[in-house]
Amino acid sequence: MRSRPLSATPAVAHAPAARPALIWTALVVVYVLWGSTYLGIRVAVESLPPLTSAALRFAAAASVLALVLRFRRGPGALRVDRRQLGSAALVGLLLLAGGNGLVVLAESGPSGAAVPSGIAALLVATVPLLVVLLRTLGGDRPRRWTFAGVALGFVGLVLLVLPADGPGTVPVAGALTVVAGATSWSVGSFLSGRIRMPADPFVATVYEMIAGAVALAVIAAARGELTDFSPAEVTGRSWAALAYLMVAGSLVAFTAYVWLLHHAPISMVATYAYVNPVVAVALGALLAAEPVTHQVLLGGAVIVAGVAVVVSTERPRKPATGRIDGAVPEAARR
Repeated sequence: MRSRPLSATPAVAHAPAARPALIWTALVVVYVLWGSTYLGIRVAVESLPPLTSAALRFAAAASVLALVLRFRRGPGALRVDRRQLGSAALVGLLLLAGGNGLVVLAESGPSGAAVPSGIAALLVATVPLLVVLLRTLGGDRPRRWTFAGVALGFVGLVLLVLPADGPGTVPVAGALTVVAGATSWSVGSFLSGRIRMPADPFVATVYEMIAGAVALAVIAAARGELTDFSPAEVTGRSWAALAYLMVAGSLVAFTAYVWLLHHAPISMVATYAYVNPVVAVALGALLAAEPVTHQVLLGGAVIVAGVAVVVSTERPRKPATGRIDGAVPEAARR
């Protein structure tokens, strides 16, 4: 979903220069892997309970990342104080249980009720626009062009979900579920830059994913997902998709993203926000035969254009943590 282009913080000043080829390789990894996670979610929930699959994904990713940090940095690698732990847990709940969980629910269900993966990605692309609104309510004053981008993006959102006949019609209930998830993600993104989080983004991500996984597991149990769940009935496709989400989406792409924050201009890193939806729509059409109608193309193009305007007109913040305000580790989202 950590899915971050607002009020960007410049890359860390003392990071060594990286070759352009390495930077572009990392960008392609972020573009493709994060863009593909929406299709991965759709395949995973074909035979896995939706929230259970999300809980398994983040629990496994958190365990692997914690072990790597412990092995490379020693016994104190994950040490944080209570306030940092509470902040990371709160952000994890908003990002994963609220943000990712609702997207997973929207992509599950029978044909006609489930939101196609490409549409889900386009709806989630409104996160930067929502964060601008939250910042404005918090007393910030974004540029006029930033507001123009927000307005343009929401026009695209309306175009995308307008009722239409025929294949490719976006289910309104599912679309609203994704928008609710995007709102939760936006609130978590907004708060993550304003509360005392662990200084290391990898450590913060471990605790965010643990909190999200626990919450998702509890909600899944409350929904009765575990009552009739039998691992033997899960298809190989769904297990493979879940493994892909764990490794590619929550570990590899996130590592590439954090590396980019330290070695590439933030304006370049932030381009993932409007490339990911394009990748998701293309993969959904090519690999899952998701219909791409004129309405989807028009609404999606307007949303992406709005996000591009917001990304390109935002003022850089003063150097702080190397994180982008409003953009949270995609390890948490997708």
